[in-house]
Amino acid sequence: MQDAFDFSVPEVTGKSASGPAAADRTAELRVLLDRYAHAYYVCDAPEVPDAEYDRLFRELESIESTHPELVIAASPTQRVGAKPLAAFESVSHLTPMLSINNAFTAEEVEAFDRRCRETLLLSDSAPPIAYACEPKFDGLAISLVYENGVFQQGATRGDGTTGENVTLNLRTIRSIPLHLTKEAPQGRFEVRGEVLIRRADFAQLNAAQEAAGEKTFANPRNAAAGSLRQLDSSITAQRPLTFFAYGIGEAAESRTTPDTQSGILDWLSSLGFRVAETRALVQGASGLLSYYEQMGMQRPSLAYDIDGVVYKVDQRELQARLGFVSRAPRFVIAHKFPAEEVLSRVVEIDVQIGRTGAVTPVARLEPVFVGGVTVTNATLHNFIEMARKDIRIGDTVIVRRAGDVIPEVVSALIDRRPLDAEGQALYPLMQCPALCPECASHIELPPDEAVARCTGGLVCPAQRKQALRHFASRRAMDIEGLGEKIVDQLVEAGLVHSPADLYTLTVPQLSVLDRFAEKSAENLVAAIQQSCHARLDRLIYALGIRNVGEQTAKDLARYLGSMDALVQADIATLMQVPDVGPVVADSIVSFFAESHNREVLTRMQAAGVHWQDLPTQVVEGPLVGKTIVLTGTLPHLSRDEAKALIEAAGAKVSGSVSAKTHWVVAGEAAGSKFEKAQSLGIEILDEAEFLKRLQL
Repeated sequence: MQDAFDFSVPEVTGKSASGPAAADRTAELRVLLDRYAHAYYVCDAPEVPDAEYDRLFRELESIESTHPELVIAASPTQRVGAKPLAAFESVSHLTPMLSINNAFTAEEVEAFDRRCRETLLLSDSAPPIAYACEPKFDGLAISLVYENGVFQQGATRGDGTTGENVTLNLRTIRSIPLHLTKEAPQGRFEVRGEVLIRRADFAQLNAAQEAAGEKTFANPRNAAAGSLRQLDSSITAQRPLTFFAYGIGEAAESRTTPDTQSGILDWLSSLGFRVAETRALVQGASGLLSYYEQMGMQRPSLAYDIDGVVYKVDQRELQARLGFVSRAPRFVIAHKFPAEEVLSRVVEIDVQIGRTGAVTPVARLEPVFVGGVTVTNATLHNFIEMARKDIRIGDTVIVRRAGDVIPEVVSALIDRRPLDAEGQALYPLMQCPALCPECASHIELPPDEAVARCTGGLVCPAQRKQALRHFASRRAMDIEGLGEKIVDQLVEAGLVHSPADLYTLTVPQLSVLDRFAEKSAENLVAAIQQSCHARLDRLIYALGIRNVGEQTAKDLARYLGSMDALVQADIATLMQVPDVGPVVADSIVSFFAESHNREVLTRMQAAGVHWQDLPTQVVEGPLVGKTIVLTGTLPHLSRDEAKALIEAAGAKVSGSVSAKTHWVVAGEAAGSKFEKAQSLGIEILDEAEFLKRLQL
């Protein structure tokens, strides 16, 4: 396809545009924004994070506001989206599909509420404005047109005035009704909403793409957009697309439509459309900010991606009075969450040694605020992945952080890489070091693995520190106060070489260290001594055996019954434990084959650490051999109580739904696990049926 724009990219100076510089800066910003919009909306291949586009867009808006003589019809601020693809028939929207303005701070939300009140001439004593609040879906906006309740045509938003006819593809989406209920208005009726892919479906889609040797998608939004723009609708039919309705456009029989936005969503739901369950009706700016906070907490557990929330004045009569600006309605604003993808620059690349010896390349970044925190380091995962992405020192890179996930470098902007006079990169691609930077032991890269490993074991200070941090963590031995900095001090002072050394520490030894007074030393010694009473499964997990997580540690404790049995077990014995395969069994045998690991246990016992062996058991009960997933809030049982009942009956509790799951026990506010169970045809039980199956 021939590009519609000249996409030669000027250098982004970041200077403040004022006076004579304003015209140059606006031209510079327009080229960049047109390029990024074309990549995002037309090619489905975004080059920069949304946050970077928003930053440049707001800068251009600011300059044009200060210098209105510079505003031109072709400016990105004067239109919505980008031109439709030439491969599809064009569709003109009878009512434009406008974009909406963004807010990024509480102050901007309060200013939005204040502008609405002032425009509506409401006094300070007047009641607060009622707002309909909805999640801001991260998908593709579309329009659906019905004639007398029958689906006739569907189109993308395109540039807001003209979109792409994707009717055949939309017909393949099962959440889009082809016939509406009898209550639907007669004549022409337009519904607007978002096509997206849920997170669980996206993971399965990418796994299938990878298995077929095809290109994987960068994120659910790209996958949804690419799927909807397939010229072959049979391909679209194979993609797990979902539709959420959020509003209406043209309606020939307008007298039948509710007079509020919240009423419209309820009405659309009654007509057979899926609408956001997490919507709310609130009062005033304080209600808006409260909803934003609630959605921020719920965001990680939602079945789909959202990048903010949308606030709409609820009364449609007030919406009409507030009206529109050139590209957006005045009665709507999107309150966006802190960016989860932003740009930064790689200052240095070095390696980090994990507790199992894994050698991870880490990018040291210019500080950048992403996902609610300031990030200075981001993982590059491994050297094979780093080479595939071609990440180098000096590169401008996209940094991603979602929830509590470790920040990662997604990709480099190659066109911004510094070049020398001969056109070669200034900085070579970093190679995996031959020797560990911590202990000078050899680094090995097994032929069947992507991760390089230091062979130093416990002689490597980095592995020692990581092993001690894991040993003391809350789900392991739970030693309060033994955090990263204290562990670093203890190792660097030569006081601790293995977990067993923790139990010989004294107050005088600790009180001479930095940040330690006698009281804090006493508290740490007391916390260490308190951990002497260990649960067998926690101790197994705390040892940091490669490939042995929490659940595997519980299974080992439960089926072998004692530490002695675990130490002496061979691969054949271990593989009799549920869900322990040859890889895990080999890791366990290799761990205890090292004399220094067995010595750690002996020294811990000598220092007073003790654990209770469990009776070896062939578990009997109504749920033997079953895997069960809990989701939502049960009416009478807490999560821990339900988990204890399941394990006592011989079953395993899993944190995720898969084809191996036997049942899902669902309570109120069940989320993505419930939906995945439905898609896989797994039996879903409520609390009453669950207890009945337990024969209680």
